Amino acid sequence: MAKKILPALSLGLITVFAILFLTGYGNDDKESLRETFHVEAIYYDAGYVEVSYLDRSDQTNSVELEILGMEKSYHKIFSESEFIEIVQFPSTPKYGWAIHPVVFDIDHDTFGKIQLKTEIHPLGEPVPVVIYGKP
Repeated sequence: MAKKILPALSLGLITVFAILFLTGYGNDDKESLRETFHVEAIYYDAGYVEVSYLDRSDQTNSVELEILGMEKSYHKIFSESEFIEIVQFPSTPKYGWAIHPVVFDIDHDTFGKIQLKTEIHPLGEPVPVVIYGKP
């Protein structure tokens, strides 16, 4: 029963995050954010996900990285404007990568507190859209 509820619950959380993120910034602000930040989460067949974060302005105070939808959500805090984190994923998810949103909670000198959300994608596939928002 719990295995059937988890995918539905995860998809519901993703929808809520998307609505909150999409209402957080205007188009001009989003363009500034797109120019400043680069985030990506790539799945490799060797059984891991490489999560990368780059703040081109070098004004990041802290980043809280979360990967949701896992049996135990992945959580780690960074204090750099650039990092790469390797997270073990022994197999691809039965219900697709959308049930594992990757969320970056950022404290930034210029933008204040912001959130970026993306999805994991297999190596060689297109990079998913990044959603920008306010907490």
